[in-house]
Amino acid sequence: MSFFRGITAFSRLRSRLIQSSNSLGSVRGLQLQSSDQDLRSQLVELIPEQQERLKKLKADHAKTQLGNITVDMVIGGMRGMTGLLWETSLLDPEEGIRFRGLSIPECQQLLPAARPGGEPLPEGLFWLLLTGKVPSKEQVDALSKELHIRSTVPDHVYKAIDALPLSAHPMTQFTTGVMALQVQSQFQKAYENGISKAKFWEPTYEDSLNLIAQLPVVASYIYRRVYKNGLAISADNSLDYGANFSRMLGFDDPKMQELMRLYVTIHSDHEGGNVSAHTAHLVASALSDPYLSFGAALNGLAGPLHGLANQEVLLWIKSVVEECGENITTEQLKEYVWKTLKSGKVVPGYGHGVLRKTDPRYTCQREFALKHLPDDPLFQLVSKLYEVVPSILTELGKVKNPWPNVDAHSGVLLNHFGLTEARYFTVLFGVSRSIGICSQLIWDRALGLPLERPKSVTMAWLENHCKKSAV
Repeated sequence: MSFFRGITAFSRLRSRLIQSSNSLGSVRGLQLQSSDQDLRSQLVELIPEQQERLKKLKADHAKTQLGNITVDMVIGGMRGMTGLLWETSLLDPEEGIRFRGLSIPECQQLLPAARPGGEPLPEGLFWLLLTGKVPSKEQVDALSKELHIRSTVPDHVYKAIDALPLSAHPMTQFTTGVMALQVQSQFQKAYENGISKAKFWEPTYEDSLNLIAQLPVVASYIYRRVYKNGLAISADNSLDYGANFSRMLGFDDPKMQELMRLYVTIHSDHEGGNVSAHTAHLVASALSDPYLSFGAALNGLAGPLHGLANQEVLLWIKSVVEECGENITTEQLKEYVWKTLKSGKVVPGYGHGVLRKTDPRYTCQREFALKHLPDDPLFQLVSKLYEVVPSILTELGKVKNPWPNVDAHSGVLLNHFGLTEARYFTVLFGVSRSIGICSQLIWDRALGLPLERPKSVTMAWLENHCKKSAV
């Protein structure tokens, strides 16, 4: 998708954003920043304002009800239950994700890109999530350089990873690497030295930027260790975050670099209720440092009902090709989908816990494919699935959302450019998710959010409560 869709379209968007409210919680002002202020300085200015905003919210509306809790919510994974404060993004069931108020197409239009008509730079999204403001290209470039400076990984991290067998799942190796990085936590050291609660956000900020900077190095080391005979590739400090990650993995194709920028951006955050985001928030609420919190998040992301799904999608699509061939007809595809469902399995990449429409993260990946790889056989199969699967799932009548999610497309794009190892895909997801999780962790500490401790009940309690309510 192009960075600008014409002067007229850009002007309309700019006018709409400027006319809307200009609060940090929802970016509606097109605030293209001047380049004389770095990211940390922005936060120093913003934090007192948001602390007062939260204080007023609590004082004026602490007892305002947000909805009713039903038995179905309690035993159904808390779905539909509002119970978390998550500033960086908001998910609408019909519209999809908004990052600080901006949709994915708006981010593609407004955030700085590496080249005209290119995908947004992940560093720009990180800036947006933290500040609620659209950065200038100069600010994004400066942030890229800062992340390069912070990206050196201590030798003991590689030794910890190397202690694992090559057969260990890449996510197991990735989590091990993050835990090994934890020994450098500035938050832990500051807490042990008696830092004031009002300054908790400062070492959290340092840990978060260090973690985000070092993750691509660790992740690419694991990829090269497992799949490329251990031949690591050094970083190129002239490249941005996404392009450098692509290079260290072993892919120099400019289109692959563009894909990595898009991939990291759209996988970065998806509000706070998903398993990985909620896990990080929960663990961090105990004042565990960002390394411990993110490590816990990765273990949640590694589950097949969460981040591991992108691995399952490509494997399933390849199984379709193996059984039916690349030139599969629509009728053959319908038969295979029904065969999958009747065997008690799901069609991976379809459905979502919140969304009730096609995931906009799927849509932007489809647009990328139409632009860069329209004739790829697996992409054409993904397109056929989009025509076939929703109607079958609707006919089945057991799903609330028959539409594709982000995982339905990402594996095919990576596969096209040569990253064919499906077991590794969730590691890419993990690197991306650090941007959203760490942004929110900084705000958790800046706002002084408390220890998370919801109430749990037994089935007997629920039964007795329901009996009393029925009287």
